[in-house]
Amino acid sequence: MKKTKFAALALAAAGTLFSASAWSQTVMRFASWMPPTHPVNEVVLPTWKQWIEEATDNRVTLVVEYNLGHPKTMFNLVEDGVADASWGYHGYVPGRFRTTQIVEQPLLGVSAEAASVAHWRVHQKYFQNTYEFDGLELVALVTHGPGQIHSTFPVNSISDLQGKKIRVGGGVQSVIGEKAGLVPVSAPAPKVYEMLQQGVIDGVFLPVCDVKNLRLDEVISDTTQLPGGMYLGSFSFFISPDFLDDLDPKDRDAILSVSGEKLSALGGWAQDQSDIAGLEQARASGVKINVVGENDALAQEYKALAEGIDEAWIESVADLAVDARSALEELRQIAREYEAQVVAKVQE
Repeated sequence: MKKTKFAALALAAAGTLFSASAWSQTVMRFASWMPPTHPVNEVVLPTWKQWIEEATDNRVTLVVEYNLGHPKTMFNLVEDGVADASWGYHGYVPGRFRTTQIVEQPLLGVSAEAASVAHWRVHQKYFQNTYEFDGLELVALVTHGPGQIHSTFPVNSISDLQGKKIRVGGGVQSVIGEKAGLVPVSAPAPKVYEMLQQGVIDGVFLPVCDVKNLRLDEVISDTTQLPGGMYLGSFSFFISPDFLDDLDPKDRDAILSVSGEKLSALGGWAQDQSDIAGLEQARASGVKINVVGENDALAQEYKALAEGIDEAWIESVADLAVDARSALEELRQIAREYEAQVVAKVQE
């Protein structure tokens, strides 16, 4: 994908994340849990920091803090005031986040940027009044790129996964794993390298960016790239309401003005760019890349496996009194129209 409007912004922000402006009066402590080379830490947060400083005339800045807890605790860290802001993967907290699985559904077939924008818009319209983000100020919804299969063995059919120990990250991944007949192993993404290296697992469902970000090319032999991917993983960015309430209202409004859909789009774009780098890393390292065609048997098998997962999700949120079916239809429409616009701009 060619560079978009975010490329220059990310480049300008690079290297600024840990050097707080001398004029900044308030520091927003942001807890992060992926390696510093992950696109969230390397691209998204430096750019958002720059946006915040510009919007508040350097009265507020952002500083990242690592190793504050398990990835699944990021929501609690902000709720409890240990950190002012963070990001989290919804699949790590089973039961709390159900509406966010709307964007994880199989066969959406769009980029992370398109999916992230669609998710933000649909959440704002349909799901704002659910309990899931109580105690947090939601400021972005981001997906990673299409989830694929990375393994220590070749995958040419769904049956090749049966009985294999595969790390899944929760959410829709777990449903896919159950239907595929694999042995699911739950673990946060940062633990995957070690688990593959030690033979604890035979493979993992992750976007291709993590071949590079998590150095998977050192511990896998194969990566299987299904058309459009198997699923999307959903994340959120959030800030402590107490932190925002302590700010001057104009600074609070300024931060929110450079968040929301704008931050969601940036987060998705960064994931897309990282996927390109991850695939390049796989090729350079000699990982066997199985690019599955739309009409190949494995793609057709997966489409059959995915049937009914969306209906099961709609049923799973029936108690929330939300119009899940309309929301899903609208998300797919927004995402695909946004994707078409991006592709058209790239081709100009």
